[in-house]
Amino acid sequence: MPPKIFLFTQSGCLNCEVMKIFLEAKGIAFEERNMSCDDAARAELLETYHCRTAPTLVILAPAGVEVIEGFDPDRLDRFLSAA
Repeated sequence: MPPKIFLFTQSGCLNCEVMKIFLEAKGIAFEERNMSCDDAARAELLETYHCRTAPTLVILAPAGVEVIEGFDPDRLDRFLSAA
């Protein structure tokens, strides 16, 4: 089963837009959760994943949960090549 990927974003966030472009260019399917207009998404990010940063990528895989805060293309490439 492929991992479920959530991208927590905020409106007007340049790094969030760059992250979306990066994931789309890699052909990675994700569900965007915009915290600017979704209070439940903001609460989920804080309470479940203990993060406040946008963008935050949450990857739910059978092996566990990976949380990547901010746009870090090197870390993303390392993680994606290992998956």
